[in-house]
Amino acid sequence: MDQIPRPARAADRSHAVVIGAGLAGLTAARALADAYDRVTVLDRDTLPADPAPRRGVPQSRQLHVLLARGAQALEELFPGFLEELLAAGATRADTQGEVHWYLDGHLLRPAPSGVISYGASRPRVEHHVRARVEALPGVVVRERVEVLGPVTTPERDRVTGVRVRPRADGAGEAGGAGEETIPADLVVDASGRGSRAPAWLEELGYPRPRQTRVRADVVYVTRHFRREPHHLGGRSGVALVPFPGLPRGGAIVSEREDRFAVVLFGLLGEEPPADEAGMLAYAETLPGPDVAEVLRTAEPLNEPVRMRYPASARHHYEKLDRHLGGFLVTGDALCGFNPTYGQGMTAAAQQAIVLRTLLARNRDRDRGRGRSRGAGGLPRRFFRAAARVVDTPWLLAAGGDLRFPEAEGRRGPADGLLDRYLTRYRAAASVDPVLGRTFLAVAHMLQPPARLMSPGHVLRVLRASGRAGGPVRTES
Repeated sequence: MDQIPRPARAADRSHAVVIGAGLAGLTAARALADAYDRVTVLDRDTLPADPAPRRGVPQSRQLHVLLARGAQALEELFPGFLEELLAAGATRADTQGEVHWYLDGHLLRPAPSGVISYGASRPRVEHHVRARVEALPGVVVRERVEVLGPVTTPERDRVTGVRVRPRADGAGEAGGAGEETIPADLVVDASGRGSRAPAWLEELGYPRPRQTRVRADVVYVTRHFRREPHHLGGRSGVALVPFPGLPRGGAIVSEREDRFAVVLFGLLGEEPPADEAGMLAYAETLPGPDVAEVLRTAEPLNEPVRMRYPASARHHYEKLDRHLGGFLVTGDALCGFNPTYGQGMTAAAQQAIVLRTLLARNRDRDRGRGRSRGAGGLPRRFFRAAARVVDTPWLLAAGGDLRFPEAEGRRGPADGLLDRYLTRYRAAASVDPVLGRTFLAVAHMLQPPARLMSPGHVLRVLRASGRAGGPVRTES
């Protein structure tokens, strides 16, 4: 078992601790490595030596896709990462030219778009990111460590470390060694949706952040199949997006040249079956034949795996009037999205870039002072900047879910008008490929949502929506 890190020596200039070795924690560690002499990443799990699912990332068995903006962000953090991922067997695809998209039952007009996504399993992406992080000077990733909470100054105004204890391998209970304190100048909580940060802050006399939730009760089932050249007419994948009247969807992503990941999902009481016949019957109710054809003809490689995601949740740390110095929250611990939109990895990597930028500014400001901590006012700046990163994916995910009248969440006075316009937009995109390209650029976080409503696009929608046919019919 890994030993708990020893306290920092007097010669050490600075130390940052990251809670969680998922994508959010690893990318945060990459950002911290430029500003701190030592970075320690702590995780409760036994981390696999090869790409494999693990208990602490329950979604790791489900379909994942790396959105175009997420691919750019990981390449920025780890130059050469995308070529490395492709060399390991991942795939890349033009999301409009090589993938069929069904929006409100309309097939988006295929055309080259330049919006490039990457197909790879979540364990594969995490494995390569972790290898890059572990190779950084001064960075250590330690497994089987449970973080009990932050340690602070007597005034409780800033963190000075974290309390931890080891976990027994695979069993989940505490190991034989006792509780330890790891000194730290900065602590980043990237522990995911189960983050205890709000409770920790409350125990220290700080307010809990306000939370916004949108409940759609998503249930999804993923299974992997052998990919052969004739499947999907040679295309890389398909996405069938649920819409009011049909709260069901599905997707296929080529994780490797010879392997498909197929997911079926439902919202608001719709639950895809996890048996072979039930999955096929469910797929046959979706617009377009693609998913059903693969389920019917492809060789399954494993058993279906089901997961439930009740609600998207955003924690508004940026609205707090007081912050614990040297304590940050990132990734799903900051904002968790409906996973069917595929935004989690991208949002986490973008938050890491924000953190690296802010730390570089601190370093420049503190240059010549003999120490480069700069963490005192960092939480307020980070949470405000991270909120701006989160705004776009939250708008897309929450707005998509709130189209369904049964979904629970706050709606704005203009939401109805906007939804009617976007409904016409989706139909028009089946005729006009420019509208489709912009839709995908927004969905992949390359452009802001306002681009969908630019004067030129409004005109295109008015012209094309009248020429759009009806949605693809499903089989009864």
